[in-house]
Amino acid sequence: MAHSTKKIVSGILLLNKSPGMTSHSAVSQAKRLFMSADFDSKKAGHTGTLDPMATGLLPICFGEATKLSSFGLDADKTYRATIQLGRKTDTGDKEGQVIDKKDVLSFNQADLDALANVFLGEQMQVPPMYSALKQNGKKLYELAREGITVERLPRQINIHQLILQKISGDEIKMQTTCSKGTYIRVLAESIAEKLGTLGHLTTLERIKTGGFKIDDALTLDELSALSFQQRLDVLLPVDTLVKHLPKIDLTNEQAIRVRLGQRLNSYQILNKAPIHEQLVRLYNRELFLGMARIYPEGRLQPIRILAF
Repeated sequence: MAHSTKKIVSGILLLNKSPGMTSHSAVSQAKRLFMSADFDSKKAGHTGTLDPMATGLLPICFGEATKLSSFGLDADKTYRATIQLGRKTDTGDKEGQVIDKKDVLSFNQADLDALANVFLGEQMQVPPMYSALKQNGKKLYELAREGITVERLPRQINIHQLILQKISGDEIKMQTTCSKGTYIRVLAESIAEKLGTLGHLTTLERIKTGGFKIDDALTLDELSALSFQQRLDVLLPVDTLVKHLPKIDLTNEQAIRVRLGQRLNSYQILNKAPIHEQLVRLYNRELFLGMARIYPEGRLQPIRILAF
């Protein structure tokens, strides 16, 4: 008797993560909502961790979209947050224990506007102990929970935009667009330090990842209320992650070669040599095939080819 083959769920889900759950748990619950007798959703992963207390946009790649998840990980992110001044916690957010207190000096909106400009641009940031980064095979937050503090190397980040708004004498609203690897908890502590005090996050919401926006995201409860077909319909096409990259249309013969992993002569395709190395999207009759890298010497090398 022939065994039926399940269809692999492929696409991008824009999930609005609720507070209190890890990103890993959010992915696991989403996977269950896309599993059925006919569909397999085991292969899935997100494009950038959100802390348990954080809410907001968590893009999840299913199936063949996981081959392109690095483009989501590398994308700039935009966050909204609230900073409580005067208290420092061990985790940098409201989930932790208060470990220090300091008076809050008087400040006005003009002070915040000037301060925001100070933080713009490339800079080095030391990751917090309460993070998922690993040292000697162990996650930093696991060491932190054991009371162990280790030295962390600073990492380069880029703050593209920072807006600070005074709510009260000890509370600030913040919106920032930043590069991957930026810890908003650390940024909040640095802002508080510049104001001569301490601080921690009380709210954190991711509202944008690359070209994806929170307004287009659904919560797990909203997904649960949909029929299975409606859930499939909300998945974005796999190539949505790379729409910002140049598109190249291939002939049937070229498409076959690319799917076999064979390189092509980019000059024959483009009728010109590329000025510099670049990533491109490959299509055949509007079907997305995957990604390739074009080199200045005229070589087009497939690097991420889908298995549709």
